Amino acid sequence: MKRFHVHLAVTDLNASIRYYSALFASEPSVLKEDYAKWMLEDPRVNFAISQRGARPGLDHLGFQVESDEELDEINQRLAAAELPSIEESNTSCCYSRSNKYWSTDPQGVAWEAFHSLSSIPTFNDKFSVVGEAAACCSPKRPAEKTCCS
Repeated sequence: MKRFHVHLAVTDLNASIRYYSALFASEPSVLKEDYAKWMLEDPRVNFAISQRGARPGLDHLGFQVESDEELDEINQRLAAAELPSIEESNTSCCYSRSNKYWSTDPQGVAWEAFHSLSSIPTFNDKFSVVGEAAACCSPKRPAEKTCCS
């Protein structure tokens, strides 16, 4: 079963956590100094926010899947339609290790399809300091490799 994913860049993490906790009637399931995530069941969504120097607003959208087979199915649909996708295997970002594919829609919105494998103690393997990985979460161009789940 797939879970819709939304990731927003925010300017004030604490104010945003307070807002979304009230909106969702739930505290974050993951809370770090630069990141928070809610794994909601109604609606079934993985909603994440981060404060890492990116421009505030929508960072990317996506689908979290439960298996690599579901992940491959999404990528096969993109390939069949001759749409670009970028594969990242065993990548680290947003305190998680994942297999994923990235694509960008015609408006330039980044879409991530990912299967989370495990939690990790840092935002990603390359950068663990707040602000150093501002461009981590979504590809800015179809040929650029990036990360984030």
